[in-house]
Amino acid sequence: MAHTLPWIAMFDLAKIGSGLPVSRVIGQLPEEGPLVVEAPPGTGKTTLVPPAIANKVGKTLVTAPRRVAVRSAGRRLSLLDGTPLGHRVGYSIRGEHEDGSLVEFVTPGVLLNRLLKDPGLEGVNAVVIDEVHERQLDTDLVLAMCMEVALMRDDLYLAAMSATLDAQRFADHMGAQILSTEAVTHPLDITYAPHSERIQGTRDFYKHVAAQTDSEHRTLVFVPGAREVDLVCGLLKDAAPLHGRQTSKEQDAALNGDARVVVATSVAESSITVPGVRKVVDAGLARVPRRDSRGMTGLVTVSEAKTSADQRAGRAGRLGPGEVVRVFSHDEYAKMQPDITPEILTADLTGALLTMKAWGSPDLPLLDAPKDLTEAESNLEHLGALANGAITGFGRKLANLPLDPRLGAALLEWGAQAAPTVARLAGEADARRLRRLVPDKGPVDPGEVIASAFPQWIARKIGDEYLLASGTRARFNSSAEWIAAAEVQRTHSGAIIREAEPIAFPQHRVVEETRAFLQDGKVRGRRVARIGAIELSSTPVKLTPDEAVEALADVDFASFPLTKEERHLKDRLDFLHETKGWPDVSQGDYSVEVRGVAEGASIGSCDMRQAMLRQLDWKHVAELDAAAPKEYQYDSGRPVKRVKLQHMFGKKGETVSGVKVLYHLLSPAGRPLAVTDDLDSFWEGPYQQVRKEMRGRYPKHAWPEDPTCPTCTER
Repeated sequence: MAHTLPWIAMFDLAKIGSGLPVSRVIGQLPEEGPLVVEAPPGTGKTTLVPPAIANKVGKTLVTAPRRVAVRSAGRRLSLLDGTPLGHRVGYSIRGEHEDGSLVEFVTPGVLLNRLLKDPGLEGVNAVVIDEVHERQLDTDLVLAMCMEVALMRDDLYLAAMSATLDAQRFADHMGAQILSTEAVTHPLDITYAPHSERIQGTRDFYKHVAAQTDSEHRTLVFVPGAREVDLVCGLLKDAAPLHGRQTSKEQDAALNGDARVVVATSVAESSITVPGVRKVVDAGLARVPRRDSRGMTGLVTVSEAKTSADQRAGRAGRLGPGEVVRVFSHDEYAKMQPDITPEILTADLTGALLTMKAWGSPDLPLLDAPKDLTEAESNLEHLGALANGAITGFGRKLANLPLDPRLGAALLEWGAQAAPTVARLAGEADARRLRRLVPDKGPVDPGEVIASAFPQWIARKIGDEYLLASGTRARFNSSAEWIAAAEVQRTHSGAIIREAEPIAFPQHRVVEETRAFLQDGKVRGRRVARIGAIELSSTPVKLTPDEAVEALADVDFASFPLTKEERHLKDRLDFLHETKGWPDVSQGDYSVEVRGVAEGASIGSCDMRQAMLRQLDWKHVAELDAAAPKEYQYDSGRPVKRVKLQHMFGKKGETVSGVKVLYHLLSPAGRPLAVTDDLDSFWEGPYQQVRKEMRGRYPKHAWPEDPTCPTCTER
């Protein structure tokens, strides 16, 4: 629909877009969304598309995935517009706000909080989601939630911008048009300088990375995390760090300073420009959140995706011919995964689920659906944020805090003096904003704050390692018996605790329980005191039958040993389950047997024949011998009969419950001769060769020329 705006001073797109490749297609911008803009890095899409949309519809919010990119984009557009920052153009990040009447750059997290407080986005005419291809969790949520807002508000102009070839997929998902442009690329001289310890991330590897920075041009170095940034900077004489944990002032110093080398994490991969860069050194690594099968969540260092490697390389060719040194081999590049893995498929989803519950949509249109929300739901239930799957009042309070729910809960529990610790855990440089959100409850030990946020990472020193409450063993250089870990990283050689604080023995977290287990076929009991997987004591106890039954809740059919006869019966019943839909006895009720074991019987003494027959109704029991005769074997999933060939003369093949019997035909000595489920074909063909061989070997036995003769007998 066409938009009628009050008179406003339009952005001068010709002035702003001068020299930007995207200016060549900006005149094709549609009057209304949804829209996907496909434009490589360096084309100016972040600079020119938002003001162009604002000229059409009015106030435009633009998300960029990182705070440094938000600030940089806001300042650049304001400069090109020739107006003070905070007037027509502004930005909002946690702790910083410059109002923008026409265009406002924000992080996805800021927009999520705004959506929860103002689902209709009053006063906003357009939302532009930049760098959607990076597939960050908050960005995926923002896109889905804004799609729902656009369904309710047909005047909301929704656009997504991508630097990769995912544009068509986003367009299909959004029902959007595509506007494409190409970058003016300068030639790149790409060389490879591999090192054998790249994946391990050793100090020698990063010395090798630092050694590649020699150049007359300004050089941008990519490493996976802040720790590696500081390491490489320490190895160079003229280097500035750039990462997400810095203050805005520190980030500005890196971007606008005159250091010959800028060492950065992925924050410099897209959306921002590091001035003067003509050389890129890429370690080929990324640090991403991962959750393992045991529910352990941590940051993992992995090889970057090809799209990331290409984007990083492109930073060297924006001003002219550039040089790229990849500190990995060409073969390693070829084996990199093509695209970035969406965080929603691998990361901890506790915060995301809380946002979805607070939003309240039963079917949020996510580009990729989460694989499993069980762990996230359990975490929120434990925090008191959910009850029976529904968000609670406390959960809504947590959802409105600009923090992971666990950090938010720790801040609410301990008060303002926990803010420095919470800020550190959240990667925030300034704790003052967090202090203002909660009352002062007095001093608190940093370790207690960490333990409140991540109780699964409370750990006890055992030998040279620490055992986490989650059950993981990890290395950490400390003499403290008890610690609360704040960062756990999985490496090729096992888990490493990167940051932790000592704590006193957490007595209030001790859980005592009676455990039952099978030993020598009988149930035994122990009284166990533990903190998660950390066992503090274990004492033998005598179980009551009820305690044993409860503790044996996980005992299933597979736990019971079967005799040869019982196994044969199980094979018959499995066959009938598959062919005739009879009950699956392995899923039956064996509470009678469990009760017997609980009362002291050996598990091997249970009558499993009667137990299995008990799972059938009387009709099935009556039909069993006819439906699956005992004479056949069924362990292969079909009826099998091992029989001497002479016993089959004059007989035709049989079926059992509609399935052909597979015959293993044997010699008089019991040795295999043939396998067939088609006797007629066997008699007509292969039998004559078998007869020829057997007549000489076993002359006393009958080998009739016509084996189908009903009067043929063994002699």
